[in-house]
Amino acid sequence: MVKGLLTFNYLTFDVVGTLIDFEAGITGCLASIADEAGVSVDGETALTHYRKARYSPDATLFPDDLARVYGVIAPALGLPPGQHYGDRLRESAATWPAFADSKAALARLATRYRLIAMTNARRWAFDHFSRELGNPFHAGFTSDDTGTEKPNPAFFQSVFDFVAREGSGPDDILHVAQSQYHDIGISRKLGMTNCWIQRRHARNGYGGTIEPAEFTRPDFHFTSLVALADAVDTEARQQRNA
Repeated sequence: MVKGLLTFNYLTFDVVGTLIDFEAGITGCLASIADEAGVSVDGETALTHYRKARYSPDATLFPDDLARVYGVIAPALGLPPGQHYGDRLRESAATWPAFADSKAALARLATRYRLIAMTNARRWAFDHFSRELGNPFHAGFTSDDTGTEKPNPAFFQSVFDFVAREGSGPDDILHVAQSQYHDIGISRKLGMTNCWIQRRHARNGYGGTIEPAEFTRPDFHFTSLVALADAVDTEARQQRNA
């Protein structure tokens, strides 16, 4: 039986794709380069090429790997070659926007839970993302901190060890994420309760995120972060009125 939302002490969050709109950031940067070159780029097509290039055996840590990715996808998209363009795509991560509801919803949720970020991004990028989100996190874990990337269970173990030092365990955590591949599937295998934020609910496919081998039905499912915050508030009102 799934526990109520108010039974958790921690909310752990995927950041890129759940809180930060990396697809808009990447396609926006590519569109800017395309405009300067006098060509046009379809956003969904660009994301398909990005996904294939990003999840290759020679990929490096994110978002540094975007410099390499640009060199791979530029010919297919008709974009100009050049390392400076790849560097520009990498550096665009510092300006990627939060989803419209992220900052306010996180502020609401932070009044009830300890929020922990879990991102495959490197620490330098996470620092920008956190500022964009209003620095709401009790703690943050990056690929630099853990030495690995989700869906590696070792990444999650780093968080389990952290909450254990605060006297809690995995049962006290609700994991919130948009990626079936990186988060929802593995969190289920690890016995966590999870919440899928289906950011691409109005679009087909997985966009810039790798498609999972199989779909995992989440414990909670919302199409926005504000819907999760609303559900928490509704449960709190019901408890008060019971």
